[in-house]
Amino acid sequence: MKPYFGYIRVSDKKQEKGVSLEVQKNDIAKFATQRGFEIVDWFVEVQTAAKAGRVVFSGMLDRLEKGEARGVVMHKIDRSARNLDDWNVLSKLYDRGIDFQFAHEPIDLSTRGGRLSADMLAVVAADFIRNNRQEARKGFYGRLHQGVYPLPAPIGYRNEGKGNPKTIDPVNGPLVRDAFELYSQNRHSLRELRKEMHKRGLHGKDGKPLSKNAVSIMLRNPFYMGIIHLKRTGETFKGAHPPLVTKAMFDRVQAILDGKTVLRSVKYDFPFRRLIECKKCGLHLIGERQKSRYVYYRCHSEGCQGTSIREEFVDDIIQKAMKLLIADDAELREFRDLVDVERRHIDEEAGKLRATLDLRLTTCRDRLSRLTDAYIDQMIDRETFEARKHGLLSEQQGYLDQIAAITASELPRGKALKKLELGNAAFCGYIASNVPERREFIGDVTSNLSAEGNKPVITLKSPFREIAEWRKTLNGAPRRGTPRQRAKELLDIILAVDQSSSSAVVNPSEAAKRKASRPI
Repeated sequence: MKPYFGYIRVSDKKQEKGVSLEVQKNDIAKFATQRGFEIVDWFVEVQTAAKAGRVVFSGMLDRLEKGEARGVVMHKIDRSARNLDDWNVLSKLYDRGIDFQFAHEPIDLSTRGGRLSADMLAVVAADFIRNNRQEARKGFYGRLHQGVYPLPAPIGYRNEGKGNPKTIDPVNGPLVRDAFELYSQNRHSLRELRKEMHKRGLHGKDGKPLSKNAVSIMLRNPFYMGIIHLKRTGETFKGAHPPLVTKAMFDRVQAILDGKTVLRSVKYDFPFRRLIECKKCGLHLIGERQKSRYVYYRCHSEGCQGTSIREEFVDDIIQKAMKLLIADDAELREFRDLVDVERRHIDEEAGKLRATLDLRLTTCRDRLSRLTDAYIDQMIDRETFEARKHGLLSEQQGYLDQIAAITASELPRGKALKKLELGNAAFCGYIASNVPERREFIGDVTSNLSAEGNKPVITLKSPFREIAEWRKTLNGAPRRGTPRQRAKELLDIILAVDQSSSSAVVNPSEAAKRKASRPI
C-alpha cells in the first residue's frame, strides 16, 4: 500500500468542538481504503486557511518534500487552501511529483480538465474568503458608525453582546476613573500609578499588576471620554457608550503624558510650600526646619534676608481668616430657603443654557457633516479629514459634557449656595485635615499668601474676601439684623461678585482694577 498523509482542518475552536473533524477523518480513511492508500500520519489543524503560514500545514509540506509519504489526502480543496498563495504552492509540489487527493471531490489532477476544475474550485474558495472579509468589514464599520465598539471592551468596561454598546464595569470602572484623577494631579509617575492602582484592586486578567505600558495605553485611549479611535487606520467615531472621564480630564492627562507639565518630587511636604510669596521680590519663600521642631519660611534672594515667618504665624492668620467665613445655622437655613424659592425659575434658566449648548452642538454636527461631504467629494485628503474629524468629535464631546453637567447647583443661586457652604466648611475642614488636604482648602479660599518682612499677609478669593469684610462690619454692631436679612445680604454679595467676574471678560480694564487685592 502506498504511504499517504491525512490532513483535516477547521477554522476555529468552536468548530473543533463539533463533528467536522471526525467526519473529515472518516471520509478520508474510507477514501484511502478504496484507493489502496495507507494513512501513515494524521495532521490536524485548527486555523483558518484564509492566509498563508499555517504551522501544521507547512510542517506537513516539509515532510512531503523529504519523501516521507507519496502524497496527502484531504477532504476538499477548501480544506487545503482558501488563498491562492497556498494553492500555488500545492500546484508546484504536484508538478514535482507529490500527489494530492481529495476525498469529497474526486478530481484527477493528472488531466488537463481535472487540473482546470481544481484551479476553479481554488479560485471560488479564495473568492468566498474575499466576500466574507468584505461583509465582515461592512458589519464592523456599520457598528462603528452606530457608536458601538465591535472589539473586546477595554479595562473598566463590560461587553454586553453583539450590537450593544459597552457598559461601565461596576468594579473596574471607578478604579480606572481614579487612575485618571490621580495621574491628572501630576504627582505620580506611571510606575507609581501602576503600583497604587494595583493596591486599590485594578489589575490584569491574570491578577497581576498592569504593566507600565498597559497603564500608558489606558491613559491614552480616548474611549474613556466617549470617542472610539482606531489606531491602525487613524479613524475616529463617536461612541454610544457612557464616558468614564470628561474631555477636560482626558486632555489634562494627555498634557502630562506629553511632558507639557513637569512632575515634581517633594522631599519634605511643608504645608505652605510654594504658597507664600515675598512681597518685595515676588519669589516663593522656602520652608526650613530648625532644631527639628520649628519650621520657618525664608526668602533667599539678595536684599530680602530679613523676610522670615514662623509656620505657626501663617497658620494662625489663615485660621482667623477662615473663621470669618463661618455662617450660623439660622443663616444657612434662611439662605437655602431663598434658593428654594427661586427653584421654580431653575428649569427655565437650565433650558436656556441647554438651548445654547444644543445650538453649538448642532453647529458642530453640521460642520462634521460638511467635512464628510468634502472628503467624499475628494476636496480634502484622508489624513486631513481624520485630523479635523477627531477635533470636531472632541469639541462635540466637550459640549455633551457641559450639557450633562447642567443642574440646579450650576445656576447662579445654586452656585452661590455652594460657595457659601464651602466657606462655611473651610475652617473645620482645615483644622481636621492632613497636609495635602489643608493645601487644597487654602487653594479653594485664598488667592494669595505673601510676606512683608516677618508679617504674613493673606488675600481671600472672591466672594470669600467680600464675605469676610462684610462679616467684620457686623462684629460689635448693636443690631446685626435677623437671619433672614443677613442671608439676603450674603446672597446679594455673592451674586454681585459672580456678575462682576463675568463682566470682567468683556471689560478687561475694569477687571484689572478689581484684581487689586486688599489684605485682611
